[in-house]
Amino acid sequence: MAGTEHVISVEELLSRKVNVVRTEAGQTSRSGNDGSRIEVQVIEKDSPRQQWLDELEKAGDEAADQKTGPKIQKVPFLLRDHKDAAKYFEPRVVSLGPIHHGKPKYRKAEKYKLVLANKFVKESGKDKKAESLYAEIEKKIKKLREYFDDDEEVMKNYDDEYLARMLFVDGCAVLQFMYYAVEDKFKDVKIKDDQAAFGQEDLFLLENQLPYQLLEDLMELSEKKEILKKSIERFIGRHATFDKKNDMPATKGDKPAPHLLDRLRTRLLIGGKSDSSGGQKWQAGWNSYRNVQELREVGIKLKPSKTSSLTDVSFDKRYPGHLYLPQITPALDDSTGPNFLNLVAYEMCPDFENDFGVTSYICFLDSLIDHPEDVKELRKELILHNLLGSDKEVAKLFNDIATDLAPNPNAYADVKKQIQDCYDNKWKTWIAQGIHDHFSSPWTGVGFAAAFVALFLTAAQTWFTVFSSPGPCDNFCQHHRG
Repeated sequence: MAGTEHVISVEELLSRKVNVVRTEAGQTSRSGNDGSRIEVQVIEKDSPRQQWLDELEKAGDEAADQKTGPKIQKVPFLLRDHKDAAKYFEPRVVSLGPIHHGKPKYRKAEKYKLVLANKFVKESGKDKKAESLYAEIEKKIKKLREYFDDDEEVMKNYDDEYLARMLFVDGCAVLQFMYYAVEDKFKDVKIKDDQAAFGQEDLFLLENQLPYQLLEDLMELSEKKEILKKSIERFIGRHATFDKKNDMPATKGDKPAPHLLDRLRTRLLIGGKSDSSGGQKWQAGWNSYRNVQELREVGIKLKPSKTSSLTDVSFDKRYPGHLYLPQITPALDDSTGPNFLNLVAYEMCPDFENDFGVTSYICFLDSLIDHPEDVKELRKELILHNLLGSDKEVAKLFNDIATDLAPNPNAYADVKKQIQDCYDNKWKTWIAQGIHDHFSSPWTGVGFAAAFVALFLTAAQTWFTVFSSPGPCDNFCQHHRG
């Protein structure tokens, strides 16, 4: 009917010849062959709805095509709510990379980075100049940019040239810093010990990482390449003792390590005996024991493992039962909390596929530590060394950093089950409690022995009195013989 206004479907629209006239708000007025006026909603390409649909479809494609390793990024939001987030996750003296770059509190450290970078260039070779070394990094800046999370708003603040300059100075400074740290040469650049100590902590923060590929590229440009590589090994070794003599590889299969924090994690977990992906399944949270003291009361003793790998946790169920734990090296100090929590943050990054090895270890250790007495027992067995101060501070540290963490439910599954089985064994418990009550110290042992001897002597005296004195029958026989 002429003059009728109606809205038609896409199929009807395609089946008819219409003249389209664009109107406001993305709506079009169309005239059909019969002269009717047809209104149909046309979605603009740049409209919010179309953008949303495009992003929805693109997100699936990106998830399927993602081939890169974990990116350098901010700490996951689940940890940013931690009450001590600034203490654990933000640099104390020096910023590295783009995330904290330019903040006023790190301005003083910028001159030290320039001094260290200058030393690196001068020690790279007689014919090496800063300009030629920088040019090589500048050529690779687009590739280096890919190691950072491009979703981070901060990356949009730096063009390629500025980012290349930043990474060149930071990379040179980090390599020279690690070399000076292991060779004890900070006095050459007038860096004091306290500044160096805080600087070492800052090198293992998730938000302060540099692409390891950058360090590799810079070492290739230096005549001290092998010395610098050894320096990295020794530097990481100070933060995680490794028991094997062979150097830890900088690659995992065909993939290079993304950054120094990843290499620290590998060092902490390599070489041990892990049952995180196999063994008997034990439902998380079912264990009824609460801490080291409760294990000790049922006779379970703590012993240091043969290696310091965090996966080297085992249980020997032969009486009285021994739980073997890796020694925490180096000693616990102010860097322990930041190191562990940044490793946890790294394991929580959505683009890092892993078995939550460090997270699971922290949660397992936290399940054994409730009170200072638990820490004291761990110290006594040389499983940890405390430089934090009191044992109460160590207990608080692990209780704090383990809050709201989600470990791999299969981590240490077989060990947990064996501990629980031993804990539930009643006759072992009775024997252990008897030994604990009567022989827990030399004085209680002496007291128990004295009481036992006194009881024995009393019994012997009674027996001697009863059986050595003449009875009525003996007196009758003696009378008649007389």
